[in-house]
Amino acid sequence: MKIQWNMLFGIIFALIVAVFAVINVDSVSVNYLFGVGQWPLILVILISVLLGGLIIGSAGMIRIYSLQRRVKQLEKEKREREEKNNSKNKNFDAPTDSK
Repeated sequence: MKIQWNMLFGIIFALIVAVFAVINVDSVSVNYLFGVGQWPLILVILISVLLGGLIIGSAGMIRIYSLQRRVKQLEKEKREREEKNNSKNKNFDAPTDSK
């Protein structure tokens, strides 16, 4: 259900950005580090939104990747501890002949 709400909010946000961009079609001056250019404001808005989405998406992917690595590390540690614990339990469970 959470994914559906996220998709819905994403579509609504995309529609708002699209309407906002279509309303602003005037040419604007864009200053780069190496020069100045004239671009339609609609392109500046859309490129800015796309770059922002890419930056947020890549930050999220990096976070997911690091969390997956941590989960694998913890699962490995858990397996090692279980194996160690099982070997200790086998030593305690060994039958002794006390006659």
